[in-house]
Amino acid sequence: MPHVNVTIAGKSYRMACGAGEEDHLAALARDLDERVAEMRSTFGEIGDMRLQVMAALTLADELHEARRRIAGLERDAAEGAAEQARLAGSVGVAAERIDRLARALSGQPTGQSGS
Repeated sequence: MPHVNVTIAGKSYRMACGAGEEDHLAALARDLDERVAEMRSTFGEIGDMRLQVMAALTLADELHEARRRIAGLERDAAEGAAEQARLAGSVGVAAERIDRLARALSGQPTGQSGS
C-alpha cells in the first residue's frame, strides 16, 4: 500500500492510500492546509486543532450542499425524463389521429396503408 507524506498546518503526516491515489491524496491535503491557513488569517491563532476542525466542518458543509444540489438535479432530470415520456406518448397519439384523419380524407379505410 503506497504512502504519501502530507503537511497540514505545518505538521507532517504519513498517510496510506490506494495505489494510484497518491496525487489525489496530496491535493486533498493541500486543500485542507489552505483552508486551515485561511481560517488562521481570519481568526488568528486559536489552536491548530480548532482551526483544523473548523476547516473540516467547512468542507463537510460544502459536501453536504453539493450532495443536496446533486439530489435536486437528479430529481429534476428524472421528472424531465418522465415528462419527455409523457410528451412522446402524446405525440404518438396525435400522430395516430392525424394518420386516421388523413386516411379518412383520402377515402382509405383505417388500418390500411396508402400503397
